[in-house]
Amino acid sequence: MKLTELFKENKPRLSFEVFPPKTDARMENVMSAVEEIAALSPSFMSVTYGAGGDGASRYTVDIARRIEDGHRGAGPGPPDLRGFRPGHGGGAAQGFKGGGHRKHHGPAGDLPHDYLPGEYRHANELMADIRAAGDFCIGGACYPEVHPESPNQISDIATLKEKVDAGCDFLTTQMFFSNPMFYNFMYKLREAGITVPVVAGIMPVINAAQVKRTLELSGAFMPQSFLAMADRFRDKPEAMYAAGIAYATEQIVDLYANGVNNIHVYCMNKPDVARAIQDNLRGIIGED
Repeated sequence: MKLTELFKENKPRLSFEVFPPKTDARMENVMSAVEEIAALSPSFMSVTYGAGGDGASRYTVDIARRIEDGHRGAGPGPPDLRGFRPGHGGGAAQGFKGGGHRKHHGPAGDLPHDYLPGEYRHANELMADIRAAGDFCIGGACYPEVHPESPNQISDIATLKEKVDAGCDFLTTQMFFSNPMFYNFMYKLREAGITVPVVAGIMPVINAAQVKRTLELSGAFMPQSFLAMADRFRDKPEAMYAAGIAYATEQIVDLYANGVNNIHVYCMNKPDVARAIQDNLRGIIGED
């Protein structure tokens, strides 16, 4: 079943993202964590694709194949643009298909800092090649705030429209911590004529170090309630863990209550985090 067909069922869904290791030494630990997360039977899982030149990329297919062989619903995640050149994206997609993967989640769309002439500059270029290569279910990334390289949200949404017009079937958001900001973003998407399903990406922040790192990586807006939580519990690891799970759970419950059915949790390869979130939502998402 393609993810777009899953989204049409109009019921609360919970999925998880995992990522490959950067070295051989970490592969066994990562695979063990991935197996534990898959055993929770989420609606689906995504496996991020390491950037070209990064050792992580070669593990993606192995992890996706392991999940799909033993658990339903797994598929490879969004490939980075680095290392792909025009005309090659379709071949990469066929490679995933040849490996038995039924779903191809499209590119995140970020231009690599070490971009080389001849590579894809934008996600819509890669998506067009993948769309021409076969019947793939293609997803793309979006930012509820503004993409770091976009001059403003109007330009950012116009770029998203290009992705959708090029064949993007659904969008998955970057992590966000303010639901009102997400709802405002959704209104603007629909106003711009972007009607594809949007999956809300949530990251439970369970330790103080994550706060700083999250700001550095995503620049995501952090509401005062979130900052107060992080400040109050930063020196109490157990309390910070519990508070981070509770904050993410509250976000997800609010999203479900407002008709946002598809939630993708960035659980950072932590089975305990995935399990805690799922347990908190058991009465809402039920059993498939």
